[in-house]
Amino acid sequence: MTDKPNFLPERLALLADVNAAQYLTDGLLSGKEDVPAIALNKTTEPLSSDSQSRAELAPVRDLIDDAMYKFREDRPTNADAWLAPRLHAALRLTRREAADRRIWNYLALGVAPDYVVWRHLQAKSAGGPPRIAARRFLGPAYTQAFARLWWAAELFRDGPDYRPVVTACGNQEMLNTVLRMDAVDHRPTAQAMVCLLERGAVTTSRETNALAAAINASAVTLVLDVIAPDTARDGTPLREWIDAAESAPAVPRRDLPIGPYEEKAPERSVDVLVDHFAELFAGAPVRGRPGAEEEAAVEA
Repeated sequence: MTDKPNFLPERLALLADVNAAQYLTDGLLSGKEDVPAIALNKTTEPLSSDSQSRAELAPVRDLIDDAMYKFREDRPTNADAWLAPRLHAALRLTRREAADRRIWNYLALGVAPDYVVWRHLQAKSAGGPPRIAARRFLGPAYTQAFARLWWAAELFRDGPDYRPVVTACGNQEMLNTVLRMDAVDHRPTAQAMVCLLERGAVTTSRETNALAAAINASAVTLVLDVIAPDTARDGTPLREWIDAAESAPAVPRRDLPIGPYEEKAPERSVDVLVDHFAELFAGAPVRGRPGAEEEAAVEA
């Protein structure tokens, strides 16, 4: 199996797509080869940061090691809900910084390719040998191994509270499907979906997909921020949280970390959307649910 890099510098770096692509060999994608760490680090660019601690590599690598150890006898998918909020709190990025694919390329190939293999190695449907999809190393934010966790934490946290992130990342379709939706950038929408999960109104992957499809369809004709307005975003708490990285303790392993002290999504707006989405879901066709075949036939 792919092992931890035998060379890890002190600081995180940036790895451009064109340079990352050359390391996506068949051996790596089958989990049989290591990434040539020294050669890879010669192709990186320094991470521009006004904080020394935010650029430190060791705390991030230690966190990933702990995730792999904690879930070593469990399903790797269960690590998502534990790692996502802690990765977000450890990196303390702005959205602009997180939109730069180069940092995620480096995390996946230069810092923890062994984690990507451990988490995403899948048996091929045609019965061939297990293989990792290249997009887990080098891909869009909703599929790349670390970007998807960071963005899930960013979109589903409720101000400083990461508990909704744990709920969201405990459902794989929230990562695989909902994370692709533009509507989830609307905080009351994200929190309303989490509320439906917490209440047990939506549980299975099929139900989550049906809910997402219903919300997407309604969002075309309904402006969510009109019926469920969000508060104006104030960038000061985030900036203060990022600046505090220098003096912040290590990310806790047992308890959840605390995010930036931003105002939470308005409770009334979340409640309005919970009721609205519940109605949409009640009428949505869910494969395997009684009556689903009749509903699908009518819609067709």
